[in-house]
Amino acid sequence: MQRLRRLRKSSAFRELVAETAVKKRGLILPVFVCEGKDIREPVPSMPGVFRYSVDRLEEIAEGVRRSGIGGVMLFGVPDHKDETGSGAYADDGVVQRALRFLRGYLKRTGSEFLLIADICLCEYTSHGHCGILCGGEVDNDKSLPYHAAAALSCVKAGADMVAPSSMMDGAVAAIRALLDENGYENTPIMGYSAKFASAFYGPFRDAADSAPQSGNRKGYQMDYRNGREALREAETDMEEGADIVMVKPGLAYLDVLSRVAEISDRPVAVYNVSGEYSMVKAAAQAGWIDERAIVIEEMTAFFRAGADIVITYHALDYVKWTEGKQ
Repeated sequence: MQRLRRLRKSSAFRELVAETAVKKRGLILPVFVCEGKDIREPVPSMPGVFRYSVDRLEEIAEGVRRSGIGGVMLFGVPDHKDETGSGAYADDGVVQRALRFLRGYLKRTGSEFLLIADICLCEYTSHGHCGILCGGEVDNDKSLPYHAAAALSCVKAGADMVAPSSMMDGAVAAIRALLDENGYENTPIMGYSAKFASAFYGPFRDAADSAPQSGNRKGYQMDYRNGREALREAETDMEEGADIVMVKPGLAYLDVLSRVAEISDRPVAVYNVSGEYSMVKAAAQAGWIDERAIVIEEMTAFFRAGADIVITYHALDYVKWTEGKQ
């Protein structure tokens, strides 16, 4: 008989042979930044998540600094939207102002955590799609210069890294070329390489006011039935110059995450998305699950499946629960 239970019989043995550890510095917190002043507005469909005006960002920055997680990923919630999503690449856009504010905070406090800018047009376009519409369809190639301009604008404002999330073919290459032309050849790109058209994004679209006004995004985001295609997407992003590749969402795509991690020679990220977060919160509030235990198990699962980086709204709670840091 194989007595595999021998190494499980005490906590000391289980700790000794544990195969996976959650890397705190590998956790990234998404942050929603809105227009206005003195705003800390709760997102109803995401308990514990808020929209912050730029002047209130020091609160979240302090929490990130104390926690020791890797950084934040910024998403803008602008007041003005138009056909070309001009707020995404405006020098005074809401994310650009947030980056300058946070860069000042880091310098003033001597802190060090990463500022990552999500690069997409959906929060900024009047139609809610991730690119430029032509005849009711997103024109892939026409959209690329706008994404590149948004990335350059965010890097100039202080972003350490940019993360194109639109699933436009060639977006990584277009951004890499423009950054290099402007002297930012050392700024890395995190590609949303395998981003699936998913029902798990609903609460995010409430938070960012980014739902499409007509149609859907299935024409450019991946079909959730496909796994091999995700490998092609990741390989293509790496060929175009992505320094990090990503799988999104997380929990329903651990198989894809594992397969991407096997073929990638670069760090792999996974996005633990809004719907996954909100389901845990709702079940915990109903008293059906142990939220702390569930979140710790989920974070471990992402790293066990091959992630080097986990983007999650649970980031600060995870550190609080595992290290007692407020």
